[in-house]
Amino acid sequence: MSTNDTFADRLDAAAKAKQSLLERARAKDPTKDPEFAARQEARAAAARAREERDAERKRARRAEQERQAAEREARKLAEIAAAAERIRRAEADAAERVQRAKDDVLSAQKAALMARFGTRKKK
Repeated sequence: MSTNDTFADRLDAAAKAKQSLLERARAKDPTKDPEFAARQEARAAAARAREERDAERKRARRAEQERQAAEREARKLAEIAAAAERIRRAEADAAERVQRAKDDVLSAQKAALMARFGTRKKK
């Protein structure tokens, strides 16, 4: 550009510069590149593989959580069963102690009766 350029000359130069930039951009268009489709396919395949790995990790994590929940539930049920067994044994022991106490009372009553009336038969 020189100092004698007119406004029209500057506009024309700007238009030529824009046109040359556009032509260079069109020349570098990736869709015209024969390797572009292969790169795009490779990117898509990598994305699919990444999604599959993520999905597999999520499935594995969910399965592990379900397994842990099942184990917790099994432990809880085992604890409940053990507590029920302890209660059953305690009730059985209590019933046995009550029966022994009844038997002791009956034996004492029988002994008292024998002591009281046993002497009459001897007379």
